[in-house]
Amino acid sequence: MKSALFFRSLLAIAALAGAGCVETRFESPIGDNIETCDTRWKGLWVGIDEERPDRRDDTTAFYVNDECQFIVLDQPEKGGPLKQVHVPLNYVHADGKDYVVVADTAMKALVSLKPPHGIDPAPDKSFFFVRYRIRGDRMELYQVDTDRTAKLVIDGKIGGAVDKTQNELHVFVSGTRAQMLDMVRSQAIFEEKAVRLQRSKDTLDAFEKSLQQRPGPNAR
Repeated sequence: MKSALFFRSLLAIAALAGAGCVETRFESPIGDNIETCDTRWKGLWVGIDEERPDRRDDTTAFYVNDECQFIVLDQPEKGGPLKQVHVPLNYVHADGKDYVVVADTAMKALVSLKPPHGIDPAPDKSFFFVRYRIRGDRMELYQVDTDRTAKLVIDGKIGGAVDKTQNELHVFVSGTRAQMLDMVRSQAIFEEKAVRLQRSKDTLDAFEKSLQQRPGPNAR
């Protein structure tokens, strides 16, 4: 089982062994009205199989408990117990749209991240954004389009820096909280294709047992 797809959507390729080949980070959170909980997130969420939308994709999952703690679920060994890692998230609601803001420092338990490329002095922390939409028991997550955001920086429409090599693209968007809020309101920085998940009726224990009961890679 891979780490939650939500986590990968936040860090894009950065989540893969901390490679960080393509990423967008932001100097400030989105505005001042930041919340630590969105109760609509509570429960067990699993991915939706894009080829078979009627089926769930158990290779991606995360859990939000009664205390509204976001828990990344990972199964390091097939058939083994789940590893649970708490990652503090923040939520912003503006103009009828919803966003997640997470600090890179909150990711330390999951991946080792280097400071933003080409920024001297490096900030104490930077942030990742994801836009989301919840409809009942379905959730859609939209990650930042790094290529599009890089062009906005290059064209001078938003402040920041772009560090691009043959195989890597790092974007750092500078600005205050107010400027970040204005940016998400006025600029199309998020991808159009969503990562889709559904809320599971299983308890976390039942979900873990169902994974442990599946045949291992050497089963016949």
